[in-house]
Amino acid sequence: MRTNQKYFPLFDRAGRLLPKFLIVSNMEIADPGFIVDGNQRVVRPRLADARFFYEQDKRTRLADRAAGLDSVVYHAKLGTQAARVERVRAIARAIAAELGADVGACDRAAMLAKADLLSAMVGEFPELQGVMGGYYARHDGETEAVAAAIIEHYQPRFAGDALAASEIGLVVALADKIETLAGMFGIAQLPTGDKDPFALRRHALGVIRMLIERELGLPLERLLAIAFDAFGNSVSDARAALEAFIHERLSGYLRERGFSPQEIDAVVSQRPQQLALVPARLEAVRGFSALPESASLAGANKRIGNILRKAGTTPGANVDPHLLAEDAEFALVARVDELAPIVERRIAAGEFGAALAALAGARASVDRFFEDVMVMADDERVRANRLAILSRLHAMMNQVADISKLSAG
Repeated sequence: MRTNQKYFPLFDRAGRLLPKFLIVSNMEIADPGFIVDGNQRVVRPRLADARFFYEQDKRTRLADRAAGLDSVVYHAKLGTQAARVERVRAIARAIAAELGADVGACDRAAMLAKADLLSAMVGEFPELQGVMGGYYARHDGETEAVAAAIIEHYQPRFAGDALAASEIGLVVALADKIETLAGMFGIAQLPTGDKDPFALRRHALGVIRMLIERELGLPLERLLAIAFDAFGNSVSDARAALEAFIHERLSGYLRERGFSPQEIDAVVSQRPQQLALVPARLEAVRGFSALPESASLAGANKRIGNILRKAGTTPGANVDPHLLAEDAEFALVARVDELAPIVERRIAAGEFGAALAALAGARASVDRFFEDVMVMADDERVRANRLAILSRLHAMMNQVADISKLSAG
């Protein structure tokens, strides 16, 4: 009624659908009865067809329809819909175990989620896939949690659409989308330009939204490992490419949430795995940028990164206190020794803003070090030790974000 005829369905005060609808006609006539009759004649056969399909479909249980998916090709290189369902089930079980959700209910919902594709109703009205599966599941006596998850597992269907409301629906939706992404990347069916026939950009955004907006403590690398494990050796291991693709979509998602390109680059360039923590890290970066010490420390961090990169310094090299000579060296090492445990405790507690704020206390020591100390000393051992000091400082400064990205220089 809405899509094809542009009618307005009507509801009562409780939100229940009424057997009435509203039409708009841009003509004023004394007796609109023939217009009403004509539109009712259009609707009645469609509703009669729908009722017929619905009553016919109810005669076959969803669980019995699922077996027929073995004859439906999903993709020439990825097998049938039945094979896909088995992969989604495996992924859903693993995700549920990671998140502490009901593994059995998630598995059941994933098993039944695509069965309504073989129903007459969905054959006639493809936009009802998932929705009809939920109705049929309730009719078959499945639990409300499973029925709701079948409906929700397609969400979000489009930009701005709601996420699955239930935990089981969220797990199956995440499994469904990450299976599609892993499969298509595994056979190199990637989006090009404005062409994205498998809606991979939308699926990636759905994954990002679920992980962030539902604050799921599931690392991205673990999610991708689960997804590719479900394929075995039937596709290439494209985890690195898919992770990069998701991080690209993440940047766009964060821009829409109002973060600046510099703030986003500072966090996303580090390829964060816990996407649920990314907004908090960005807020911390924004707060750090407002500090008077931020510009100096960001510039110093960028300089340190360049020095270490050119010197080929191995991260984690130990600082030898016996090789310290300048007062500025002693002062910086002492300051890092003091601040490092504070920063680590703050990060462990999820207090990213406080962690970055603590770095402000290093500014004077860092400035003095660069003013008074020749890093690239002639003595090889002294030079290596000073590079180790900078390496340790660099690691401490970049635990929340790469603050060098905030440097204007």
